[in-house]
Amino acid sequence: MKKNLLVFVLLITLFNPKLFAQKNRFSGWAALFHTQKFSPKWGMSFDAQFRSANHYDYLQNILLRPSLNYYFDKNKMAALGYAYIATNGRGAGGIETFRPESRIWEQLIINQKLNKAVNLQHRFRLEQRFLGNTTARQDHYFSQRFRYFARAVVPLKKTDSFVKGTFVGLQNEVMVNVQNNHKVNKHFFDQNRAYAAFGYRLQKEVDLEFGYLNQFVQQTSSTYFNHVLQAAIYTRF
Repeated sequence: MKKNLLVFVLLITLFNPKLFAQKNRFSGWAALFHTQKFSPKWGMSFDAQFRSANHYDYLQNILLRPSLNYYFDKNKMAALGYAYIATNGRGAGGIETFRPESRIWEQLIINQKLNKAVNLQHRFRLEQRFLGNTTARQDHYFSQRFRYFARAVVPLKKTDSFVKGTFVGLQNEVMVNVQNNHKVNKHFFDQNRAYAAFGYRLQKEVDLEFGYLNQFVQQTSSTYFNHVLQAAIYTRF
């Protein structure tokens, strides 16, 4: 178990290139993640996220993301989903901008058991992104992005089966542009999100969580860090 945890910590560190950051931003995110099983093989997931602009100035992003899930077994699951992302912005002179985005995405989740109470979740996701712009200059384009995500929930008290109590959540996600990256930011690397949180499991199906997310973003000609305070609710039925 110690070896696996070390690999996970190294993963977070390796893909967090702080030496290259040029700017810092500060925002808040709120999220709901829900998973519902219909049968041993089929289920669905849904998450809704609300993200502020820099310095919490206004609501910048609304993300709605449902999916249909197929469970190969208790440790492997595939999903096909859709996402809608509304992005509000402020241009020169305070002019409001709006960019809608639709995504179709496919993913595979593999759960690796570290001990009786801790799983390390690996998530591989491919997104087909349809981006638009409603400003005077119409610019619509298609791109694809690949994402690798790893997450572990570690109970703060030793237990054989974690059904209630406090925990620490650790996760990291790397995103790369695999098609039409010149349309997005002209780079293969897109962003990295490293996250650590403190949470409380109310019961086996419900977690409450509050943490810090460090988002490193590669833009066309610059990079920046977004320092995010995130509150999240996880439900599983």
